Amino acid sequence: TARIGKRTEKSFVKINELVPLAGPDDLVFAAWDIFPDNAYEASLKAGVLKHEDLSQVKQELSKITPLKGAFDQTFVKKLDGTHVKEGTRRQLAEALRKDIQEMKKNVDRVVVLWAASTEVYREAGKALSSAQAFEAALDQDDQSIAPSQLYAYAALKEGVPFANGAPNLTVDADAMVELAKENAVPICGKDFKTGQTLMKTIVAPGLKNRLIGVKGWFSTNILGNRDGEVLDDPESFKSKEVSKAGVLDTIFQTDTYPDLYSELYHKIRINYYPPRGDAKEGWDNIDIFGWLGYPMQVKINFLCRDSILAAPLVLDVALFMDLAARSGWHSPQDWLSFYYKSPVTPAGVSVEHDLFKQRERLNARLKQAAQAAVRNTEMYANPKKRRLSK
Repeated sequence: TARIGKRTEKSFVKINELVPLAGPDDLVFAAWDIFPDNAYEASLKAGVLKHEDLSQVKQELSKITPLKGAFDQTFVKKLDGTHVKEGTRRQLAEALRKDIQEMKKNVDRVVVLWAASTEVYREAGKALSSAQAFEAALDQDDQSIAPSQLYAYAALKEGVPFANGAPNLTVDADAMVELAKENAVPICGKDFKTGQTLMKTIVAPGLKNRLIGVKGWFSTNILGNRDGEVLDDPESFKSKEVSKAGVLDTIFQTDTYPDLYSELYHKIRINYYPPRGDAKEGWDNIDIFGWLGYPMQVKINFLCRDSILAAPLVLDVALFMDLAARSGWHSPQDWLSFYYKSPVTPAGVSVEHDLFKQRERLNARLKQAAQAAVRNTEMYANPKKRRLSK
């Protein structure tokens, strides 16, 4: 919901009453996957939902069969895809573009969202330095181009919004930002904020606002789903570690409050533990200190379900990216930082990790959209206003 009017009026509206979001009945789901299972079979294997819940939508899910995915095991070492496209980097990119073109024939609009496994950590190289360099790298079959970047490229070239839900390097590269601007397409990312980092962006602002010092923050968690299996590879884990590690510094403003936070030691661990399945458990030990430097501790034990927390984010981001495209907003959508561990922002815009400030940005942008919609409605309803607006 969002508040409208004065605080004393206590007037709240649902987001879909404030801005024109697509409704549930408007949505059509499609997917690429490196495994051939349809959505129902994949859901059974994932073990996230109970059989009695899945059985209610078995018919609908069984109809969703994936297209072959673009895959390179170099980037996800723990998986071995069996339902994959073949070809050079350029051929794979063009095949993905063709898939999107086919999708467009059956729907009014398309949004592409990367919810696949975390790719290994890579820093941006020459291929990602510009749109022109990326095109050349595709033609040269440059093996440094990751599959996620192929999907982003295909979407942007087709004028389709692209969101990255994983921590790997994708739309945060210069080449993709340039393509988004050239094609007037919105992008956002990266790494959905669902579990332990969500807790950090809730708790840390409280400690900082009370100016409670923090010496250390140790975080570890266990999970047994495919995400955990992929992150058991050190290179994939590094992508996640880098994404999670940057949260606290900006919240605590270490340059402004060096006495309280400059010595903060932040350690992150993720452990693959198959018996736990999708039910992730996170532990945090926070060493804090107060008046006269007296030490204290905070302990957090968060037992959560990774996919249950992530699924609503996927839907929210898809709907908001569609809204952004219809509103003519392109390039990085930092107002969607609320959903991400490592938000992608426009050049010169600082990253905000405080969950509450992120929500304020989100609401502010939605209210701007609502006000613009009202102005446009009034302008077209009143010819005199329309003339004056020119």
